[in-house]
Amino acid sequence: MNAFSQLVPDVDLFIKMHIRKEATTSSKIEGTKTNMEEALQSAEDIAPEKLDDWQEVQNYVEAVNTAIDELKRLPVSNRLILMLHKILMRGVRGEKKTPGEYRHSQNWIGGASISDALFVPPHHEHIADLMHDMELFVHNEYAHVPDLLKIGIIHYQFETIHPFLDGNGRIGRLLIAIYLVSKQKLFKPALYLSDFFEKNKSHYYNNLTVVREKNDLNQWLKFFLEGVRQTAQSSIDTFRKILQLKNEIETEKIISLGKKTQTAQQFLKILYSTPVINLNQAAKLLSVEKSSANRMIDDFERLNILHEISGFKRNRIFVFKDYLDLFSK
Repeated sequence: MNAFSQLVPDVDLFIKMHIRKEATTSSKIEGTKTNMEEALQSAEDIAPEKLDDWQEVQNYVEAVNTAIDELKRLPVSNRLILMLHKILMRGVRGEKKTPGEYRHSQNWIGGASISDALFVPPHHEHIADLMHDMELFVHNEYAHVPDLLKIGIIHYQFETIHPFLDGNGRIGRLLIAIYLVSKQKLFKPALYLSDFFEKNKSHYYNNLTVVREKNDLNQWLKFFLEGVRQTAQSSIDTFRKILQLKNEIETEKIISLGKKTQTAQQFLKILYSTPVINLNQAAKLLSVEKSSANRMIDDFERLNILHEISGFKRNRIFVFKDYLDLFSK
């Protein structure tokens, strides 16, 4: 997977899509209804009743991007975790649940109350010490544990401590990618396990429970490593299909536009990072008049690259469907 992330031209454009897919999937696990098409649209194109869910996904994207940037200055630490949590909770449902702070009250998982909960995390008075202990383990170079096993243990620790009133799942899943980037096991943040955890939700919770109740890490770590294997393979397949689609469009479709080929290639590059687009965005990103952008969009529609999805005569929205489908499946 690392080899593909270094060989693919303009890979950072495609990494943005991986991050958006992770943001959509990770937020979906917590109950949001935003899909990939909606996540890629501007706020003004989102129906008011869907705006809160849309914002949660945008916050997750910002948290991932902030994490990768901050790793240049900060190690994986409590300071970084709290910073990311504050971003995640900004202006959404969890904004009143002490964003950027560890919890000051008891929480629980499953059940209507603490008395019938499936799992009761540690008391809030112990959170600071437990998170400090986890941070020491993150940076313990004397514990000769391979990094993939180490982050599997760290993820278990974090989810068991459950240090926040809201957002624990998203931060816990995000920790996996940023730890592997910090250890240079990943050259690019292209490995996100949310999709695997979502598809195997009951096994995920059951395997965590086995560790808590029987003090047995083996089954959890086997499950975790299988998730890494499947997710890495999925990323490789996606990179391969991106290259195939890119070659097909550039050699069989865009070349037919003659004098407009160079501008069309520029527009195609824009679509790799903005695969859901409207006329105003296209004109702005191409630095051309709306009439010129409109003609380019018409050409891309005729070549079956773009598809109109809004059904409006004005303020139309277009999607680079074949490309988006690579991340949506």
